[in-house]
Amino acid sequence: MSGSSPSAELGSGGASGAAWLRPAAAMFVVGYGANMFATLLDVYRGALSAVDVNGLFGAYALGLIPALILVAPLSDRFGRRLVVRGALLLSAVGSLMLLLAGDSFAGLLVGRVVVGVAAGSTFSPGTAWVKELSDRAGRGSSGARRAAVALTAGFAGGPLLSGVLSQWVPLPEQLPYAVHVLLVVAAALYVWRAPETVSHHPGRTRGASEVGAALRSRVFLRAILPTAPWVFGAASASLAVLPGQIDVGRFTEIASGITAAVTLGTGILVQSWARRLAQRSPRAPFQTGVAALVIGMLLGAATVLTHSPFLLAPAAICLGAAYGFLLVSGLNAVDALARPDDLATLTGIFYSATYVGFAFPLLESVFAPAVTGPGVFLIAAALGAAAFAGLATAWPRGT
Repeated sequence: MSGSSPSAELGSGGASGAAWLRPAAAMFVVGYGANMFATLLDVYRGALSAVDVNGLFGAYALGLIPALILVAPLSDRFGRRLVVRGALLLSAVGSLMLLLAGDSFAGLLVGRVVVGVAAGSTFSPGTAWVKELSDRAGRGSSGARRAAVALTAGFAGGPLLSGVLSQWVPLPEQLPYAVHVLLVVAAALYVWRAPETVSHHPGRTRGASEVGAALRSRVFLRAILPTAPWVFGAASASLAVLPGQIDVGRFTEIASGITAAVTLGTGILVQSWARRLAQRSPRAPFQTGVAALVIGMLLGAATVLTHSPFLLAPAAICLGAAYGFLLVSGLNAVDALARPDDLATLTGIFYSATYVGFAFPLLESVFAPAVTGPGVFLIAAALGAAAFAGLATAWPRGT
């Protein structure tokens, strides 16, 4: 940041090439806690309706989206470290509330919203923090991918481990949350003295006009905004909807965990590919991600129609690829649009748009009877095809 002193930028943790791992650890553990609920859905299905359960899965967006919008500018103004420290503690509080809620819908709802506030207070500042520390170490081009991998690894690890715990270990409504609290404590010790990257200017006036100009750009309106909801729309379709469409007997929880790991593991694997495509053309990774979305949704429709377990894996792989490509593409595009002082703010707006996709499981539950089982997936595929067409005019010809 211009005008900042070395001490203000380095904080107390130094600026080694591995410093980015500290905020990445915070993103991992908060993402773990946010998404481990995907596997635990089946634990609550006996006591709650399908609409209630799927609503709880997406309910944390009620806390997450306002936090993304409100907290990201605070981290641009007062620093990443202060915000992420508080968010880590709040993540542990949310898991403790879920642990104590049992199968109370109201208690689970409040806990999920608190988890959402913690996530929204971590993901955008954490992404900007990883990017800035990568810049400082001369690896700025890797910043968006590093942040996306940290977030995705947490999203994958949470459902996988909680699936194992809820399937084969006693106290499935308590133990997964207790494990997460312990992980938060370990991560907090690691993150607490990470290097700060923002100078503190409490009286500084924010550049709202610059943010507004970025939001009105063709790239934002025709590429980022139409595709962002499909980042988590694709992931949540695979995590929260498709595993319930096949019969795996008493192995439902572990099957959900494996599906989550395949989906999000694919999302991690394609992110290096997305970066290489972006070097060739900013449009290419968006197009590849939307193509994977359309194919994945069509396979999802076939899975719902046939209830075949053999279609679940290819659907999860395609939807995971869509998630990975569109997440990295969006973060790279936001990074190109943002001024340094507004990076977390614009990243928060992007993440807010992505989390609209968490409504997919609830919409599927509500509208599936009216449009038949596979109908929601077919509509999603059609909307994805429309987004693909819009990408043609987002950048000048030849880019």
